[in-house]
Amino acid sequence: MELTYLDSNTWLIDNGVGRILLDPWLVGPLVFGNFPWFFKAERTVPRSIPKNIDLILLSQGLPDHAHPETLKQLHRNIPVVASPNAAKVVKRLGYEEVTVLEHGDTFTSNVSLSIKAVPGSPIGPMLVENGYLIQDLKEGYTIYYEPHGYHSPELQKSPSVNVAITPIVDVKIPLLGAIIKGRKSALQLCQWLKPQVIIPTAAGGDVVFTGLLNALLQTEGSVSELRSLLKDNKLSTKVVEPIPGTPFRLPLKI
Repeated sequence: MELTYLDSNTWLIDNGVGRILLDPWLVGPLVFGNFPWFFKAERTVPRSIPKNIDLILLSQGLPDHAHPETLKQLHRNIPVVASPNAAKVVKRLGYEEVTVLEHGDTFTSNVSLSIKAVPGSPIGPMLVENGYLIQDLKEGYTIYYEPHGYHSPELQKSPSVNVAITPIVDVKIPLLGAIIKGRKSALQLCQWLKPQVIIPTAAGGDVVFTGLLNALLQTEGSVSELRSLLKDNKLSTKVVEPIPGTPFRLPLKI
């Protein structure tokens, strides 16, 4: 299995049978609610839209996961697997084949992947988006993905995984709390799922942020801190920092 980090929450997963584009933002700036003065993210290094995509996988309906301008550039006949909220976005854009996964649902694709939705990030008081357990049916690898660091206690009932892709730092708004939480939750996740490798996402890549919200954000935690915590807790999980835009393979044991 080959992984390519494309900044922010965007990943390309290639299992040798198919290519899966996860939470794509690849075109233009990232803005919430058409208020660039409040928050705007822009790339410092352009990323081309990968070719020959077999499946689009969306964890959330927010623009940093289901970016409308990027989705408009992709062929509408590419199958999409999405949370209920993200499915609304792609259906409005005219995508022809959309599979909605509620928590606990499993989708098996024709590219030798099994995708199970698990509870992920809360968006407001009434909505919980998706995390995913992505199993390569050909090689037997399992990837866990959750982009905001909210890990359901239900995961304690799941078998171990090979790779966890999730934040390892906290990103906080003073007085309001964390919008991304990874500083403690990444360790807890490793205790639950015993991944061989954990890879940070969400707060990295070749991206610059501007706007009022960005001026308020505070980041706590680091790769070195997590490595120390893993060692102190006698966990063998390795922290791998991806190089944005560069495909890499992991030496995993099945």
